[in-house]
Amino acid sequence: MTTIELLQCKMKGKIECALVTSDINRRYFTGMKSSAGTLLVFQDASYLIIDFRYIEKARKTVSGCEVILQEGGGGLYRQINELCTRHNISEISLEAQNVTLAQSRQLSKKLDFKLNESDKLSELIGSIRMIKTSKQIEKIIAAQRIAEAGFEHMLNFICEGVSEREIALELDFYMLSHGAEALSFDTIALSGENTSLPHGVPGERRVNSGEFVLMDFGAVVDGYHSDMTRTVCVGEPSEKMRSVYEIVRKAQSLAIAQVKSGISGAQLDKIARDYISQNGYGECFGHSLGHGVGMDIHEAPTASPSSENVLEENMIVTVEPGIYIEGEFGVRIEDFVIVGENGCKNMTLADKKLIVL
Repeated sequence: MTTIELLQCKMKGKIECALVTSDINRRYFTGMKSSAGTLLVFQDASYLIIDFRYIEKARKTVSGCEVILQEGGGGLYRQINELCTRHNISEISLEAQNVTLAQSRQLSKKLDFKLNESDKLSELIGSIRMIKTSKQIEKIIAAQRIAEAGFEHMLNFICEGVSEREIALELDFYMLSHGAEALSFDTIALSGENTSLPHGVPGERRVNSGEFVLMDFGAVVDGYHSDMTRTVCVGEPSEKMRSVYEIVRKAQSLAIAQVKSGISGAQLDKIARDYISQNGYGECFGHSLGHGVGMDIHEAPTASPSSENVLEENMIVTVEPGIYIEGEFGVRIEDFVIVGENGCKNMTLADKKLIVL
């Protein structure tokens, strides 16, 4: 079953017509990357309306829906109205989480049908995207292998005197020159006291001996992201640094061991958080334990104290506890796993022992 067919199946009795305009969701359902285009999905048919810039590529690559050249001069709205009339529908559902207020107003003016601006369609699409197919998982693993090769490369690059920015640029170049379509996000590469900033920005600070270097990064393959974090030390770490690193590593190990179908995101988060708190660093772990990864770097499900998600088989979730001591250092270790019925498969193969360079 294609992703469009799955959407049509889930629409029955709930949604008459789905209007998909977000770049990522359009690519998810059609398989084609573009910066424009309108996907119109009915319960018995689907259409991709796309302009001249992409029409040739769409006709060659998109299957499972009819490809239509978008007419100029506001013709898109006329085309949508004609298709909706042909399929005898009364309501069009919008992606509430992706459509801006200005876009909604424009659609209200131009379309002859009632617009459903509730979260119904966005939540339906989100529920589909949470469960990964074997082909999608293959792409995510391929992206992860590129990132891991990049990490191995960096172990021979990082040294005393190199700057955070130089580390980030080297890692980015490696991933992009070894098969990555893009970077999952702006690479985080921090050193020394800057490692206490969970999402700090690499700067000109240079690495000194006896300091941690924290790298959070990922690659993209065919639209699918990877995500990992490793913390290494240049020169010998202090006993406190070793102790904190081991607490984070153990917290992650305990959480990963409990990942399985049926556990909630809140329960999973609590396992790692409780261990860190029991070791005196609860106030130093201020972010959630994890998130889903797919065509977005952050997507459902979530693993946080407030998460209402219940993990299901073939969902993907990161497990990334951290301890951040202001003015001193921080440690984060991040893997991501595939949820199974009675456990999980860790897609991250990179070593987690404390690496001293």
